[in-house]
Amino acid sequence: MPRITRIVAFGLGLLGGVVASQGPEYSQQYRQRLGGAIDELRQIVGRFDADAQAHGENRESAIARLRGNADDLASRQGAAMQANVERLDRLQAHRQAMLDAGPFGRVALMVRDGDEDVMRAAYRDFEPAVPVTSEGIVSGAAGFVAVWGGLLLLAGFVRSLVRRPRPRREAQA
Repeated sequence: MPRITRIVAFGLGLLGGVVASQGPEYSQQYRQRLGGAIDELRQIVGRFDADAQAHGENRESAIARLRGNADDLASRQGAAMQANVERLDRLQAHRQAMLDAGPFGRVALMVRDGDEDVMRAAYRDFEPAVPVTSEGIVSGAAGFVAVWGGLLLLAGFVRSLVRRPRPRREAQA
């Protein structure tokens, strides 16, 4: 195998390792944003609950009262508060599932079931970091092996297709 192929494969393998190691870091930054979104929604819903209670109602009856109001603004506010309550429940369940998932499961769970708004915000502000957790190191090593090994296998396959049989030299008498 030509030396240049091994050098290129090693370099791209390192790049693959660096890229793969960022999955757990992005997941960690996503979890921080998820916690912030939950905290903010808790405040909003908590204030609404306090206002409802001050008027002798519970959350559900106050939302129903707003949604049933003939005033379009009040009706929209009822629908918005219902959406806030539902989103808070979803985010809390998702956060708990991520806590229960373990180090590598968190990344998969985030990709599969992540909140799109939180993921976009985390991506927008994402800052790569050096992986110092076991999941970051293992992810980086897996990315390196996948890219490096894949390129070496591909190079070997291409070379076998290109390799032509050499004509035999006849012994000259």
